[in-house]
This record gives sequence, structure tokens and C-alpha cells, in this order.
Amino acid sequence: MRLTRAIVLLTLVWGALLGFATPSYAGDGPAAEVVRVGTEGTYPPFTYRDPKTNTLTGFDVEVMKAVGEEAGWDVRFVEAPFDSLFPSLDSKRIDVIANQVTINPERTARYLFSTPYTYSHGVIVTAADNDDITTLADLKGRKTAQTASSNWAEVARKAGANVQYVQDFGPGVELLTQGRVDAIVNDNIAVLDYLATSGTKQVKISGNAGDEVLEQALTFRQADPVLRQQADQALAALAKDGTLAKISEKYFGADVTVKEGSADVDVKGSDSRTRWEVIKDTAPKMLGGLIKGTIPLTVASFLAGLALAVLAALARLSSIRPLDWIARFYISVIRGTPLLVQLFLVFFGLGQVGIKLDPYVAAILALSLNVGGYAAEVVRASILSVPRGQYEAATVIGMEYWQSMRRVVLPQAARIAVPPLSNTLLSLIKDTSLVSLILVPELFHEANVAAALSTEYLPLYALAALFYWVVCYLVTLAQAPLERRLSRYVA
Repeated sequence: MRLTRAIVLLTLVWGALLGFATPSYAGDGPAAEVVRVGTEGTYPPFTYRDPKTNTLTGFDVEVMKAVGEEAGWDVRFVEAPFDSLFPSLDSKRIDVIANQVTINPERTARYLFSTPYTYSHGVIVTAADNDDITTLADLKGRKTAQTASSNWAEVARKAGANVQYVQDFGPGVELLTQGRVDAIVNDNIAVLDYLATSGTKQVKISGNAGDEVLEQALTFRQADPVLRQQADQALAALAKDGTLAKISEKYFGADVTVKEGSADVDVKGSDSRTRWEVIKDTAPKMLGGLIKGTIPLTVASFLAGLALAVLAALARLSSIRPLDWIARFYISVIRGTPLLVQLFLVFFGLGQVGIKLDPYVAAILALSLNVGGYAAEVVRASILSVPRGQYEAATVIGMEYWQSMRRVVLPQAARIAVPPLSNTLLSLIKDTSLVSLILVPELFHEANVAAALSTEYLPLYALAALFYWVVCYLVTLAQAPLERRLSRYVA
């Protein structure tokens, strides 16, 4: 119990030191001084990290800063994959989404939208040698790659396409160039930026996704009409004094804040670095993500999970039936559900019922529960592997049950459990890559951010794989000395 409390306290302090603790919020009332803004950070030119300074920038980011200054908000950005932004808004992890969210009937029924601040239209992207798809009607029965919660996924579905879901536009293009999908429907500005940045000749804009001009706006919860009103007033003032037009000209060479400007976009590209420069710039960031995110998450989660595993194993071996039933149920639930679902339940699910955990704490809690469920059976089997004569010998010399467990059985079981528990630890190291989906920056998150901006997916993901392999290899090197040390306890 003391170990678990210490770990939770350590994670809270760690998160605070790294600056990832959830900022204070004045509530759902009108006087919101701190406004948390959710954005991808991987969708250039709207929201991305500057390759030279690693600071969050982009059209949406600058607009949101200007709105915050005009409205008197203390704006704080929270980066997350697009599919995590709406759950984050629903669970009050963020207060507004600034990520080129298109207004549509489905979203309007659930959220509040500000006055539109961007206008664009959809385009169809195909392989360069494909001339069969030029309109939405041509998508019927074809495969398209779309982000699950984007407006364009719904457009493709309504056109009769077989939608394949991807995390963002870049991986979709990779599927397209490999011939795994036939097309992509997306925002014309984002596509033009991708083509300019990547310089690829393998894909092209083959046609428009209809003639409708789409409107993008800031997204708020239904319970925050005052925040929306403040945003509308700020946007009106920024439009009147020319600030919005100035920001738009900077990124697009046109004023896309008015309907007439969406057709004249001239995007130069967000990243002009060579492949080697991208790798050289990203490697230190990935190492930082490893040191600040992956390794602390792994250590804290494994220690807490191991404590849970021992408790669950002892409960399974207990003669008290309710303890056995509880342990069986816990192990069954953990082993019968995906880790990603467990992460979402702890982070987004509990947030909707008022239990808002810091991202680091939520990640460690979910990972610890997962490790405990899988390691419990390893610990139980290791305890059962200790010869029965060891129990009897401990009893003969007057030891009670808990004394014999602590001094005789568990030390011997630890040696037996090392190899399978090492596999659990190795799996945990790699599983930490999932926590970027619940707002925790770590090694793989840094790789994703850099890949989205530079389109260098293969070298950056290969570099991430190398980092994970090195850490796992070092763990395996420590296994043999640990086994030898624990062998002295084996009868």
C-alpha cells in the first residue's frame, strides 16, 4: 500500500515538474480566465510544430492566440490526435477545439460553434496515374483513407466509398501511393501544403469534392455559451481590424477568412528540410520523449503493476472465497479487454463522470492495472512452483503464513518469475506508445509529430523502432544477472 501511494505521489510530482498537469480552470461559468485549446499539432499549415524552434505554430494557433488576447483569455494549448480532441472536449479536458473543424449538422446537434473563421472546399486526391476518379460520384464502391472523426470521412461515406480509417492525412497518402486505397477526400489547403512540403509526384488533386464552400469554426461544449460568445466578439473585432486577413495572407497567400478567398490559396509548404536534417533535428526530441515520458511511465507502471499482481496472486491462492472471486474477475477483465480501451476508459470515461486525472496519472493507472492483470497469473504460477516442502519446513520452525510467504516462498518464486515478467516488462515498454492518444507526450508522439510535418514516415518510424529496441535490449541484458542473484534463494 505504501509503495502504491508513493508511486502515485511520484507521478503527480513528475507531471507537475514537466508541466503536463491539467491547468486550473474557472469552470463552466462566464469568467473563464484559463482556456485550454485542443489542437493536433500535426496538421500543417493549420497547426504544427516549427521544425527550427519546435514551438507550436500554424494558422489556427495564431488565430487562437489573437482571439485569446482580444477576449482576455489565458490560452493554453493541449496537443492530441484529432480523434482524441472531441472526447477531450466532452470530458472537460479542454475547453475549445481549434483545428479546422468543419461545421456540419451532426456536430451542430452536439456542440456550439463560433462564427466561421475559415472557408475552404474539399478535393479528391488520387494516385498520379489514376484518371478514373474525378468527382464524388466516382468514389462509389472505391476505398478511401480518412480520419475517423473528420468531416471528410462522412463526405466519402455519403458518396458510397468504402472508408478505411487512418490517424491523419500523411499515412493516408502512404496507403494511396502503395495502392491500398483508391482516393482521399480532404481539405484543399491541407492537401496543397502536403504536396508543397513533400514535393511528391506520386499523388495529385484529381477533382473537387463537390461545389460547396465549407465553413470551419472554433468548437465549444453546449454548456459553454459564454465562451462561444466571447470568441464571436473577438473574431468580429479581429476581422474588422484586419488581423485575421493578415494571418491568413501569411500562411496561404490569400484571405481564406472570407468565402471568396478559398479558391486563391498559394501554400508554400511547411517544411523544406532534407531527410537527413529531419532525422538530425528529430532524434534529440525523441530521446527527450524517451527520457521524460517512456522510461518514467514504464518504471512507475511496472512497479505498481507488480504490486497489484502479487496481491491478486495471493488473493487467488487464498482460502477466502470472495477474495478469490474478486481476483478472478479483475484478471478476466484486464486480459479480456484491449489496453487502448482501458486507457480511454480511465482517461476519457472517468472524465465524463467528474474524475479528471492528470494524463500521466491516468496513463500509469491504466498501464499498472494492465500489468497487474497479466502478471498476476505469472506470480501465482511461480508461487505454486515452489516445492511444498518449503511451506512445511517453514511451518515446522514456527513461521506463520505471512512470514513463510515473505521469507521463504516469495524469494524463491521471484527467481522463477523473472523470465516471464521480463516479457511483461518488454511489452509494457512498447505499450507506452499508446499513451500519446490520451495527451501524454512520449517517444512515439515525437516521431508522429515530426513525420506529419516532414512526411518522412519510413526513416522516422524506423528511428523510433531503434530507440525501443535499444531500451528492450538493455532490459534483456539485465535479466541474466538478476536471475543469478535471485538463484541464491532457490532451495
